[in-house]
Amino acid sequence: MIRIPNLKLEIKQAKNSDAEKDALKNAILSKLKISPRDLSTFTIFKKSVDARKKNAIVYIYTVDASLKNEASILKKGSKSGLTPSPDLSYQAVAPGNRPLEHRPVIIGMGPAGLFSALILAQNGYAPIILERGDEVDIRAAKIDTFWQTGELDPDSNVQFGEGGAGTFSDGKLTTLINDPRCRNILEAFIAAGAPQEILYLSKPHIGTDLLRETVKTLRQEIITNGGEVRFRAQVTDFLIENGKLIGVIINGHETLDCRVALLGIGHSARDTFETLYDRGVTMTPKAFSIGVRIEHPQQLIDNAQYGSAAGTAGLGAADYKLSYHSPNGRSAYTFCMCPGGYVVAAASEANGVVTNGMSEHRRDGANANAALLVGVQPGDFGDDHPLAGVAFQRKWEGRAFALGGQNYHAPAQLVGDFLVDRPSAHWGSVSPTYTPGLCLTQLKDCLPDYVVATMKEALLHFDKKIKGFAMADSIMTGVETRSSSPVRINRDDDHVANIAGLYPMGEGAGYAGGIMSSAVDGVKTAEKIIQRYARFRSGN
Repeated sequence: MIRIPNLKLEIKQAKNSDAEKDALKNAILSKLKISPRDLSTFTIFKKSVDARKKNAIVYIYTVDASLKNEASILKKGSKSGLTPSPDLSYQAVAPGNRPLEHRPVIIGMGPAGLFSALILAQNGYAPIILERGDEVDIRAAKIDTFWQTGELDPDSNVQFGEGGAGTFSDGKLTTLINDPRCRNILEAFIAAGAPQEILYLSKPHIGTDLLRETVKTLRQEIITNGGEVRFRAQVTDFLIENGKLIGVIINGHETLDCRVALLGIGHSARDTFETLYDRGVTMTPKAFSIGVRIEHPQQLIDNAQYGSAAGTAGLGAADYKLSYHSPNGRSAYTFCMCPGGYVVAAASEANGVVTNGMSEHRRDGANANAALLVGVQPGDFGDDHPLAGVAFQRKWEGRAFALGGQNYHAPAQLVGDFLVDRPSAHWGSVSPTYTPGLCLTQLKDCLPDYVVATMKEALLHFDKKIKGFAMADSIMTGVETRSSSPVRINRDDDHVANIAGLYPMGEGAGYAGGIMSSAVDGVKTAEKIIQRYARFRSGN
């Protein structure tokens, strides 16, 4: 097949899939100057929106086409960027020959754990997943109870449980990494029920509603291929002899022998970080970001990004990604933007308020929200202990808890009031989405001064990029502290920690950020196991 880049369609030409297919076919014929009989089939490889000109928004495509006389067309079209379509199939690694004395154990069932388990199971390694939280349906019910009543289960919440923290988010699959494994992961999601479009959209997302179903299907695929999944199975200790892992303790009393454990524990597994530190696992503090969630009317964002084309069929809800570098040396940026979404309570410990964002696949909520964050460095933590970043997070989450009324209501402030240091007294034109509730106050009481100062500058800067971003009635809800892991668990080039048999991976270990990069790191870690060990056979 031949890869054809830079095909453009007006948005009205792609109002539905049939119209899009016909228009793309004509665009291919026109670009290659061939007749319809010379085009056998084609598929979309990449689709993006070019909204730089609000009065002329277009879709830009790259397609793979099967043609007659491909060699001559390639030769003629080399100056137009035509190339042979590359082989994007997953390249499996060859198994090693070292016997596995026990089944490999995967700790945590977020993206890293889920996809490392999938690869290991498909290759005959019979992994065991130990997940401290519940399976996704029970987890969803407990989260809903927390949002309605403030009753928190510290082991089954937005951070912990089947699918990890990303399951209760927008389900974004965008990533800055350029790794061929990404396509294999997208194909696995599609096979598990995700929309086909995630394979080619430039900003793919699944949405929390569909993601909950796909993780259940992936779980069954792991089990079908010989894996085992155990919920409410928290690893509470690690058994180490002579610098080597020999087993783990589950729920404080059950011993499970293992020589290989993949740590996909997530960025909020603070108790596990502490246990690993106590057992001599080498780790270092890591930079991350803190701030708030900001909500605007989705219509405001649509109008700013798409102009008169806002609301056109197929365009969907608009998003944004903004950054600002302050003269004070700090940087602010928007993160995990959720079009048509909701601000959600994401605490995983008692007496702390944590916010996050979530969207369903349709992204049809009235508000847009995003994290508005400022970077913090280990030097800000006030201590050089490897877990000083955890203490730093807890400090501001605790202040937000107290400021919100000590019942998981979150502190909030209107942007107009925030900019002039005035406590908010009433809501404006934007209705908040956070449950269980909000307390209008001043956010400067639950954030560092330098974060507040940088956010103020950033709001005015972003307002120049998106008109209305600093609108007075926009809502800021605090605090967001779980942008990424506050710690990195050191590992070597084979992904092994200083304790033989421990394989830190994913976002929690400090090697990824988001669903896709975490999943890729999980796959790469599984490949390290496969290359080292022979397939597991009972009685090895």
